[in-house]
Amino acid sequence: MGIIEIKHFSVIFNPTAGKGSALKKLPIIKQFLEANNLEYDIHTTEKIGHAITLTKDLCEKPDTAIIAAGGDGTINEVINGLMMTKDKLPEFNPIFGVLTIGSGNDFAFGAGVPATLEDCLNALIDGEIKPMDVGLIKGGNYPDGRYFGNGIGVGFDTIVGLEAAKLKHIHGAAGYIVAALKTLITYPSAPEVEMEINGEKGVYNPALVSIMNGRRMGGAFFMAPDGKNDDGLLNLCMTQQGTRRKLLQTMFHYTKGTQDNLDNTKTALISSITLKALKGEMAVHTDGETICEKGKLLEISCIPNALKIIK
Repeated sequence: MGIIEIKHFSVIFNPTAGKGSALKKLPIIKQFLEANNLEYDIHTTEKIGHAITLTKDLCEKPDTAIIAAGGDGTINEVINGLMMTKDKLPEFNPIFGVLTIGSGNDFAFGAGVPATLEDCLNALIDGEIKPMDVGLIKGGNYPDGRYFGNGIGVGFDTIVGLEAAKLKHIHGAAGYIVAALKTLITYPSAPEVEMEINGEKGVYNPALVSIMNGRRMGGAFFMAPDGKNDDGLLNLCMTQQGTRRKLLQTMFHYTKGTQDNLDNTKTALISSITLKALKGEMAVHTDGETICEKGKLLEISCIPNALKIIK
């Protein structure tokens, strides 16, 4: 399906993306859009959550594609703005695109979006529109729900993300690896969690749980190496608590996407999952955005073909 029906591109630009390097990319974006005589406007985000508000406002324009120019956090906010609008207007059929100017660009990797800004811009002209699933998580700070495009991390993965955010001079995958090693040293105890997976219950002590719509997190960890965001399902990957040495070995398997072969790791395709902390609490993030640090109950599901994406 081509993109010939798109008459206008509304770009939501995050100037703080890529640890502040995004501002250097803005002239390139403007030059391309003008050189190709594309009708466009650019809206700069001013704070966390602003991209959600901008997206909801811009959705009112007909024949418009919303373009997220930023990292995974910006994309997550745009997805939430689109889905919130769709919730109110069921006939709304949103199209969005991505300009990869973030640090990790994990969403783009899993969604099959071009890896470079140049190729992303070219896709606005000669790319295709493809259907895309969206995930929904309810719980923590979002009892009414938060949408996600790439994935959810519970436990170790979330703590690593919080530690990586504190690193000011180490960016991308390198920062995530350093934070993972630091977290491994502190080695927080795992909660006891009751999981209902596709209607079947079990009790686990997971060091980490990933529920993916995409394929990768942290720029280096392939939580769902064979993940697809258009199959109507999410990918579950769960590693049980064990020794530091065992978890370290498992972590290196995640960098190659070979954890499926390990006896301490469970993978599955799921349409929905519920996690209830029987003992302890759950730290949770969605596309790098904190859902909670002491969660007790999570409900996660997949919404098939919820959006259309340019790639």
